[in-house]
Amino acid sequence: MTLHIPTPCIESHALGQASGRRVWLKLENLQPTGSFKIRGIGAACEEHARRGKRRFVSSSGGIAVAYAGRRLGIPVTVVVPETTTERARALIRAEQAELIVHGEAWHEANTLAQSLLGADDAFLHPFDDPLLWQGHASLVDEVAQAGIRPDVVVLSVGGGGLYAGVVEGLRRNGWNDVPVIAVETLGADALAQSLAQGRRVELAAITSIATSLAAKQVCAQAFSLAQQHPTRSATVSDLAAVSACERFLDDHRMLVEPACGASLALGYGHADALGDAANVLIIVCGGVTATVDQLRQWRQALSEEA
Repeated sequence: MTLHIPTPCIESHALGQASGRRVWLKLENLQPTGSFKIRGIGAACEEHARRGKRRFVSSSGGIAVAYAGRRLGIPVTVVVPETTTERARALIRAEQAELIVHGEAWHEANTLAQSLLGADDAFLHPFDDPLLWQGHASLVDEVAQAGIRPDVVVLSVGGGGLYAGVVEGLRRNGWNDVPVIAVETLGADALAQSLAQGRRVELAAITSIATSLAAKQVCAQAFSLAQQHPTRSATVSDLAAVSACERFLDDHRMLVEPACGASLALGYGHADALGDAANVLIIVCGGVTATVDQLRQWRQALSEEA
């Protein structure tokens, strides 16, 4: 038994009409924790449990780690920065995890989390861990098993864990020639800037509201794979990401975060970035910390700024 579930891959008539292409949606928002993260985090936690670890410590992906710990009967400590929403904090606590709020940004929370580690503890990195990549790759296995071979895969990038896992999944299914479009919001576009400059760039600050993409630097594995596997970078505004979330809610009755809306935005209003692909797979990575009221507030504020 795995901690994640197989998720549907459905065709979206609404996004197909908007983009002029056939669009498939891998609905990772339907995972028990609301996002793809439980695939990799779950696989890593199961492995650490087999190795005899007695506590899980994390600085991000906390909801998935907390869920995995509760299911496996292992205590969890999650350290989050002050920017973490009250809803996210409540969801972590609801999974019976110890929650510590520390620092203005993720790297500060991460430093404290690592300082708490004892000999019997396992540290769950949110994106830079081969165990996570192997777990995330399983979503591509499911697409292949469904008999769907896309011309391109569209996904959102934060630290690069999902991207690294999807590339691994494409390779092990013999789809080395299927390109990936890596989407980021402006202000959280570490991969886009890295590819443009030919080196891993560390952002001075995260200015995007898509906090799930708030890694100042992508992991080395993601940057390396982006230079080996056919990969295109795309960026969208926060407003485009929020608008895509709202349209997706109307079209599919599912609420996702702006980090996920970034990928959906390519189908709704930036179809030129899809190139000549006729068969498009969008990874609906999910996210459970956004609310309808938040989306409305973001849209109003971003529209006023624009």
